[in-house]
Amino acid sequence: MHYDPIKKTLGNFFNRSPYLRILFYKLLDILLLRTWHIHRELRSWRKTINGPIAILDAGSGFGQYSYYMSNFSGKVSLLGVDVKEDQVSDCNAFFKALGKNHVTFRVEDLTKYRQDSAYDLVLCVDVMEHILEDVDVLKNFYASMKQGATLLISTPSDQGGSDAHDDDDESFIEEHVRNGYSIADMADKLKQAGFTDMEIKYSYGKPGQISWRWSMSYPMRMLNISKLFLVLLPFYYLVVMPFALLLNYLDSTQNHSTGTGLIVVARK
Repeated sequence: MHYDPIKKTLGNFFNRSPYLRILFYKLLDILLLRTWHIHRELRSWRKTINGPIAILDAGSGFGQYSYYMSNFSGKVSLLGVDVKEDQVSDCNAFFKALGKNHVTFRVEDLTKYRQDSAYDLVLCVDVMEHILEDVDVLKNFYASMKQGATLLISTPSDQGGSDAHDDDDESFIEEHVRNGYSIADMADKLKQAGFTDMEIKYSYGKPGQISWRWSMSYPMRMLNISKLFLVLLPFYYLVVMPFALLLNYLDSTQNHSTGTGLIVVARK
């Protein structure tokens, strides 16, 4: 599956104005199940924090989660880092246009970036599955966190999170370097990095897997065939979204014995 061309097409359309881009963020917040899980964890974390907070958005991409966290009440400083120069430049321009001077973006390699005891929160969404040297990245996160800080990760599990079920299968998303983590594997790598306080649970259980197929997989496959499908997307989602929203709610509020995603909360 070639995601980058599709993301670029959608990004170019919604980047025509800051207001369209904010609308795009809102749509992603509703549509993407991982966002439901991440927002739930962030709301829970935010209730435990008083005073100024420093946040690292590790692999900030299009800036969706940076925008959400930039609206936290109180004094917030946020750094988003990514290896893609075009996305970093784009995010800097967008947040500057909004007057959000407490948010900045830099080109950084997570296998090398660390800022000793600098952050209250490190957020890493759909990044670890792209990096071979994942333990090095986790060690950098640990070093960059203040004592008592939280690391929040969303990543595919080994239960089909990349839609590959055998070692010889190609990942559904071509940029992935692994077909997901088991809970035991993730726990072991966190321990190697220094973490001892952690909670790892499945996301994308049965409700989420159905929602993902309807709301993401099928539309993406169609867009890979022809961009003309963009015209039909609003009508498609008009039918599908009520069911997808119900399934997203069920998935994000239930515990799952298995699932194609992992949500990781680790504390220093």
